[in-house]
Amino acid sequence: MSNIRLTKPTMAVLEVLLNAKPEAPAWGLSICRDADLGPGTVYPILDRLLERGWLKSWDEVEAHPGRPARRFYEFTGAGRTQALEALEARKARRARFSLRPAGGAA
Repeated sequence: MSNIRLTKPTMAVLEVLLNAKPEAPAWGLSICRDADLGPGTVYPILDRLLERGWLKSWDEVEAHPGRPARRFYEFTGAGRTQALEALEARKARRARFSLRPAGGAA
C-alpha cells in the first residue's frame, strides 16, 4: 500500500471515517457533511483511499424510493491502522512545532 498525501481535507475525511460506527457506516454525502467539505473534494479522496486499499465500499442493498442507493465506506484493517498512525504522526509534528491542534482555540 502506497503512501497517501495527508492534506487537511484528507485528514478530515479520515477522522470522519474513524468516528463512524460499524452499525452505521459512513456514506458519501454524510462524509461531505461531517468533514465540512464539498463532494468535489471528498469523492477524489475516497477514490484514492480505495485504490490504495485503505477503504472498502459497498452499495446499499435495500431500495429507497426518491433517492439513489448510498455507497458506504469503511476502513480495511490495514487502512484503519495506517489512518491512526497518520493522525498520530500529524499530532506529533504539530506538537514538535508548537502548533495548536487542528480545530483548537487560539
